[in-house]
Amino acid sequence: MSHRSSSPKAQPAGTGFSGYQKFVVAVLAFLQFTIVLDFMLLAPLGAIVIPALKITPGQFGDVVSAYAFSAGVSGILAAGFADRFDRKKLLLVFYTGFMLGTLLCALAHSYLSLLLARMVTGLFAGVVGAASMAIVTDLFPLSMRGRVMGLIQTAFGASTVIGLPLSLALSGRWGWNAPFFLVVAVCTLVGAAIFSRLRPVTAHLALQPDHHPLHHLLHTLRTRSYLIGFATTAMLTMGGFLLMPYSTVFLVHNVGIAIEQLPLVYLVTGAVSIITGPLIGRASDAFGKFRVFAFGCTVSVVMVVVYTRMSHVGLWTMIAVSAMLQLGIFSRMIASAALMSALPKPADRGAYMSISSSLQQMSGGIAAMLGGMVVKEAIDGQLLHFDALGDVVICTTLLSFVLMYFVNRRVSRTALAGVGLEQTASQEP
Repeated sequence: MSHRSSSPKAQPAGTGFSGYQKFVVAVLAFLQFTIVLDFMLLAPLGAIVIPALKITPGQFGDVVSAYAFSAGVSGILAAGFADRFDRKKLLLVFYTGFMLGTLLCALAHSYLSLLLARMVTGLFAGVVGAASMAIVTDLFPLSMRGRVMGLIQTAFGASTVIGLPLSLALSGRWGWNAPFFLVVAVCTLVGAAIFSRLRPVTAHLALQPDHHPLHHLLHTLRTRSYLIGFATTAMLTMGGFLLMPYSTVFLVHNVGIAIEQLPLVYLVTGAVSIITGPLIGRASDAFGKFRVFAFGCTVSVVMVVVYTRMSHVGLWTMIAVSAMLQLGIFSRMIASAALMSALPKPADRGAYMSISSSLQQMSGGIAAMLGGMVVKEAIDGQLLHFDALGDVVICTTLLSFVLMYFVNRRVSRTALAGVGLEQTASQEP
């Protein structure tokens, strides 16, 4: 297989995407949309699923957490062999498994069947995200990755603005299973596009040492620069998941937002994500990824202080605060994803991305657990110590900034070394 099909030549930062690159970004964005929507879908359906399956809230919590646990385990298990196959084939195999798991969710009729279905879905979803990020890193130079990540991350906003309202409407009309059939339908179209048009991604295969998969996994876990990236990923994820599980309760009982107004809140913040995502990606490529990350950290710290201390404010004031907080979070998310993609060597990208995906799932679960230990519910339903939880988020944000400084320094040093080698080679007779 020629390298031409799997590793396009690097383009300058100001160069636009080629036709094929536009296809890759679009199909991976739709893929990310299905993954995010499937992940977010079950929690808001709890009020329908619990009585429909005659299960307890505790059992429903087990179903939700089973996905994250399976995704975390699969990321570690897949890391050893993730770089030994054509990334297109790896993506198709695991995306098919993800689609099968989602179909099992749609067909579930009991607690046990739904629990097993979520475990299957998470088992494959954990590797799908890692494989797609490895493909981005292989096919796009660092100078373009900010724009790519910005476009792909709009899937988060799209799942909130389009996916969740449509899914809730379908569940109200045809039952809680209906949204999962919708996800399967979209997955089928995305999978067909990947199968028919995505070229093989195989350039990394020529760089693989003849080592056992376990050795490859241990090598990735022991590499010092990778460990800094893993720690940064854990801090970023924990900061996001500390507040998220309790934000709805906080908005209703502490801020005084009516439950009927929550869809409007999610609609606006999701729209902000869709609009600002590509702009943040462009800014990352134009002004520097670490600078945009620093901007995101600054905005996040300020808005977390404001957000976690709000009490009985107007709807649009709260929406403005939420939108600014989302801007800070997205700036960190997009810039960090683009910058940290430059850490792993081409031969280790699949393993690195798999372990990072696993860490994201596990860190999110740990963060939700820690958040539950900090916040308490008062008799009137208000959340106590939510501001203290915000202070913890600020600490993780500052720590992630320090870690990202070292990531940026190492990436810059590697880039300079690469330029030096190219110049030396060009001067040789």
